[in-house]
Amino acid sequence: MPPAPLPDFDPMCPSSALPFQIGDKWTGMVVLCLEHGPRRFTELQAPLRAVTAKVLTETLRAMERDGLLTRTSYPENPPRVEYALTPLGRSLLDLIAAARTWSREHLPALLAARAAASAPPSAA
Repeated sequence: MPPAPLPDFDPMCPSSALPFQIGDKWTGMVVLCLEHGPRRFTELQAPLRAVTAKVLTETLRAMERDGLLTRTSYPENPPRVEYALTPLGRSLLDLIAAARTWSREHLPALLAARAAASAPPSAA
């Protein structure tokens, strides 16, 4: 059975503009990539086009440290490593879904407020 399709993230995704983040910029997206089962490093890189290998490695290590995912090495030639969500990591899915819903509804207003706050003061 082929693996479920990976999400296709827009390179212009405004996740860094959210007023809250789950761990860092990439953690929430990695959680979504692992939602339907284990993935290899290169399978995670494909939808996360803007992340460097170094940053993805750091993110995966931090997530493993925090108990959000497991890293399984298989003694094969060439070596194979898979990442999978733990129950703790899966518990973030509802939070991420809620944040995405909130963003769809409120991100334009949030970005407009930020733009207004950073605009030069008008001459009065």
